[in-house]
Amino acid sequence: MITTANIAEIRKQVKQWHMQGETVAFVPTMGNLHQGHIRLVTEALKRADHVVVSIFVNPMQFGQNEDLAAYPRTLADDQNALINAGAELLFTPTPEIIYPKGLENQTFVEVPKIGEEFCGASRPGHFRGVATIVCKLFNIVQADIALFGRKDYQQLMVITAMVEDLSLPIDIIGIDTVREASGLAMSSRNGYLSTQQKIQATSIKKVMDYVAAQVTAGETIELAIDAAKQQLIDAGFKMDFLAVRNAVTLAPVTDEDNHFVILVAAYLGNTRLIDNLTFSR
Repeated sequence: MITTANIAEIRKQVKQWHMQGETVAFVPTMGNLHQGHIRLVTEALKRADHVVVSIFVNPMQFGQNEDLAAYPRTLADDQNALINAGAELLFTPTPEIIYPKGLENQTFVEVPKIGEEFCGASRPGHFRGVATIVCKLFNIVQADIALFGRKDYQQLMVITAMVEDLSLPIDIIGIDTVREASGLAMSSRNGYLSTQQKIQATSIKKVMDYVAAQVTAGETIELAIDAAKQQLIDAGFKMDFLAVRNAVTLAPVTDEDNHFVILVAAYLGNTRLIDNLTFSR
C-alpha cells in the first residue's frame, strides 16, 4: 500500500488506474480505524478495482471545547489494518496541506436544511466542516464511488445532497452500521468509554428497537419518544436529541410516511454517542 501526503501523487496514481479502464473507490476517514471502517474498504473492493483511503483529522468540523487535540491518532495500526483489508493507496495530508491559507480564509461548502438540525444544531459549523473537507477530498482523489457508514446517517444525507446539488461526478454508497455483539454501534469514540459505560451504552440500540416496535404497533411517535428518552435518562445518559423523521428527507413525519429513521444523540459522561435505526410500517 502506498502512503502519501502528496496531492499530485494521489492524482497521478488514480489517473493511471482510470487510463487502464479500472474503477476507483474512496473511503474518507479520520483514522483510529475500527471494524466499521474496514467494512467500508471490503465493500468498496466488491464495487471497484482499487480502493483509496484518506486519514485526516479535520479541524474544520470540530467546534470549541470539542476533542480535536485528544482525538486518537493511530497511523501505524491503521496502515496495517488497511493493508490487510486490501486498500492500495492511503492519503495522509496535514492541515497545512488541506488548508494552506488557514481555516479563516478557506472557501467552504454548506448544505442548507438537512445540515442545520440535530447534529448541525448541537455542533454549529460541524457539517460545514464535513461538507467542505469531503468536497475537497473528492476533488483531490477523483474516484468513481465513495462509501460512508450509515451510522452517521445525517452526515450521509448531507454528503449525498452536496454531491447532487454541486453535480459532482461521484456515486455515494451508504453501508449499514457495524455493531458490537452487545448492539453498540462501532465508533472511534467508544474508546473514551469505561467498561461500565460500554454496558450502559447498549441501551441506545434497545431504546431504538423499542421506539420502532411501538410506532409500528400504532403508538404515537410523541409518546414513544417520551418513553424512550426517559429510558435513556434512567440508564445514565444526558440527552441531546431523540427524534423520528422521514428516512428519505429528514422532514418531520406526516400521516402519509411509511419509511422512518430514529436519530439519537446522547452523552455518557463527556462522550457524545450517536446512532440511528431505519424502519417501516
